[in-house]
Amino acid sequence: MHVNLTLFSMDIRIKQEEDAELPAICKLIETAFDGMPESDHREHLLVARLHKSGTYIPELSLVAKTGHEEIVGYILLTRVTIVSESGAQPSLAVAPLAVLPEYQNRGIGGLLLKEAHKRAAALGYGTAVLLGHKDYYPRFGYCKAEDYGIKFPFDAPSECCQVIELIPDTLKNVNGTVHYLALFFE
Repeated sequence: MHVNLTLFSMDIRIKQEEDAELPAICKLIETAFDGMPESDHREHLLVARLHKSGTYIPELSLVAKTGHEEIVGYILLTRVTIVSESGAQPSLAVAPLAVLPEYQNRGIGGLLLKEAHKRAAALGYGTAVLLGHKDYYPRFGYCKAEDYGIKFPFDAPSECCQVIELIPDTLKNVNGTVHYLALFFE
């Protein structure tokens, strides 16, 4: 399944990643995060590790391609849990969302995010969390996780620790600390 859209006179197709595309995806991620001072510039290594983990969901590893089959954007959602005293709730972590610099500010990141949300909800996932830019993600429905009693296991500004409800009313019963695999911290 894929989605075809036209943005700024450019045909963009959103589709599930193919196994052979991982090297190109890793290069795209490196390039996209290269000039970002808040990045540790290891996001591409995290993606490679996540592909080999039990948290990887192939249906939620999406690429944005041009009409010439160039991969210009990527998003990955993987399984995490939100753990509280009353138990653990499944969720997804968005990490990363990347678009090649020359294709940024054209809506490609938003298309990837919306399509990933749609597919995640269809798979039964009710929430997604992310550590991201405080001004970018709220336009897609993300809000501060702390407003729902959700904490992240690392030191980051609270406005960057965000959550979204993918299925209505899922956040009513979710709170606690997001648990990531140790490989997120390698």
